[in-house]
Amino acid sequence: MNKTLLCLGFGYSARALAQQLVPQGWRVIGTTRDRLAPVDGVEVLQWPGDEIPLDGVTHILSSIAPTAQGDPILIEMRDQIARAPDLEWVGYLSTTAVYGDRGGDWVDEASDLSPASPRGQWRVDAERAWQAIDGLPLHIFRLAGIYGPGRGPFSKLKSGNLRRIIKSGQVFSRIHVDDIAQVLVASMTQPNPGAIYNVCDDEPVPPQDVIGYAAELQGLPLPPEVAFEDADMTPMARSFYSENKRVRNDRIKDELGVQLIYPDYRTGLEALVAAESI
Repeated sequence: MNKTLLCLGFGYSARALAQQLVPQGWRVIGTTRDRLAPVDGVEVLQWPGDEIPLDGVTHILSSIAPTAQGDPILIEMRDQIARAPDLEWVGYLSTTAVYGDRGGDWVDEASDLSPASPRGQWRVDAERAWQAIDGLPLHIFRLAGIYGPGRGPFSKLKSGNLRRIIKSGQVFSRIHVDDIAQVLVASMTQPNPGAIYNVCDDEPVPPQDVIGYAAELQGLPLPPEVAFEDADMTPMARSFYSENKRVRNDRIKDELGVQLIYPDYRTGLEALVAAESI
């Protein structure tokens, strides 16, 4: 049977996955809120709006964020997905925000879930709603902060508007979008329904280190430091700093055999500069 991937939400990570699969002969369908022309061999549908085909779909990737009302996909399509006849693999893109704040300690996939924000709780609820569908070949991927071509600190650095926010002891985990794609492909190749994977690189670091290295790579002045307490930030940006943890990624290596393309922020940023994908 030919393989067909349905991307429920054809966003940044889904596009990176499609770039891996389309050249291999996969049929890829992606949904967006706004009607778009086909993208790099992908059939793009508008949702809500268009009818979403499930017959013949062998793989589903869902990356649409939940809201306080629940997971939009499951609100509208739960029964259709549960009855889809040809599914071999379903991936749900969640977030490491489900672990909440650990004061800089390490978490892994067996750690308890204690989200520190409403959005984190919505993700926990969405994970559980997907898990509640009997017989679904579900795989959950808890993503760290995503960066990659066109998404990173470089454009803000050039504008001169970026600051290094300093909060003592604060660290974040990150992941390059190409590594997300390779983890998903590895899971599709060796499905393990019920599995949960943290998707992050090897080196959680303070955010100011990343900004400083990006400036160094571009020969730009080091952005000024601003204490977290004094920083002018949006509520969403400030909420990210309420969670401080280090995320382990052993499972993607041990179970899926993944070797990260960009095991730390330095290799990732260097590649973006070399490819002028900043």
